[in-house]
Amino acid sequence: MSTETAESGGLSLGSIRSLLDDMGPSWVAGAIAAGPASMGSLLAAGAGFGYSLLWVVVLSALAGAVSQYLAMRLGLLTERGIVGVVEDSLGEGWAWLLVADAVLAAGVAQLVIMKTVASVSATITGVDARVWGLVWGIVLAAGLAGRGYRFLELFAKVVVSLVVVLFVASLFVVPIDVGAAATGLIPSLPGGSALAAAGIVGGAVHITLITMHSYTMRARNWTERDYDLATADVGLSMIVAFGLYSLAIFLVAASVLSQGDTGTALGAAKALGPIAGENAQWLFLIGLAGAAVSTLGGNTIVPPFLVADKLGWGTDVSDSRYRWLLVAVAGLSIPGAFIPGSIIPQLLLILAVGTVGTPFAIAIVLFLLNSDAVPRPPSMFANAGGIALLGVTGILAANFVREQVAGGIAPLSGAVLAFALLVALATVALGGKFAVEELADT
Repeated sequence: MSTETAESGGLSLGSIRSLLDDMGPSWVAGAIAAGPASMGSLLAAGAGFGYSLLWVVVLSALAGAVSQYLAMRLGLLTERGIVGVVEDSLGEGWAWLLVADAVLAAGVAQLVIMKTVASVSATITGVDARVWGLVWGIVLAAGLAGRGYRFLELFAKVVVSLVVVLFVASLFVVPIDVGAAATGLIPSLPGGSALAAAGIVGGAVHITLITMHSYTMRARNWTERDYDLATADVGLSMIVAFGLYSLAIFLVAASVLSQGDTGTALGAAKALGPIAGENAQWLFLIGLAGAAVSTLGGNTIVPPFLVADKLGWGTDVSDSRYRWLLVAVAGLSIPGAFIPGSIIPQLLLILAVGTVGTPFAIAIVLFLLNSDAVPRPPSMFANAGGIALLGVTGILAANFVREQVAGGIAPLSGAVLAFALLVALATVALGGKFAVEELADT
């Protein structure tokens, strides 16, 4: 390892490389967060409301970091997957509800993410999107089932870093009004912007990101001794990498796109050509491809982690049952490339289903962190951050459900409403259980 010292700050280049190599679990979560659903929300917000929602973009990165920190703390202090801890601390019914909540959100997302990956690949190469769906399904199955988590982690770190560089580079070929952007840091919600703001935050604070984190840390064999490394992992992936990704996309959209350019994320990329030049278009298009592919890979491992833990199986490829779960999820994602219709409404549905289930996951994590499941409780600041997240995601979930139901109770909106009521009741019941136990203790 090199011991050459950097001129600024006296940092060893070898130690920096070692730190980057040691990091990883939160980068997989960041790869999912920095995906097409978040991109669709950022494009719609920037194109529709200019710079006025910039403060929401900044808030989303901070909120995502807080949720990942809480999930990280639970995983490190228990040294177990979240489903097993829930089953031992709360019971089997609560564990199954958490598994169903997360698997439903991840499963719906998997189909639309595959559609995005296949569509972007078709745009770049000219090969039919359905062919690309089959290709990416095979690549997923072979890569994840064959090489396991470390392959995904390395892929996530490389691709997310490349995507961030590409989108930041697009800022240099797109004119940004710095003064107008600065005014967007002052909190305000223009008329009709509540749903766009909800989508931005919902992409960073999501049930799949919260539930997967304990398993990715177990794959790294991290324990409480790695607390500082895990904290730095969260900060660099969510605040720095995901924050830069979100800022760059939002600023590009707010600067040069109009609402009509964001019918699809691909439409936004193509619109940049005549507006900001071919370089901007290709930087954006390649960045979109990288974001979609990294998200597809990260999202694929979420259901197998949770289901395997609940069934008492191993959560790595040394257990053939877990390996076949990975293959099954990869294969079930292929039909996404055959789904017709505009992608933006489908991306909003991803956020709707995921956001509806997220408050329950946050409540579970807060309950466990303040119970006997962990050796020491979180700080007052961490608890306050978690409670604030619970309130924000609860409001976002209510907004999404109201939006779905406003168009009439169809089978799809009815299913979302029923699911929302179930997890809302479970969240309230969990809060009541915690209050009763606290009163009993005192």
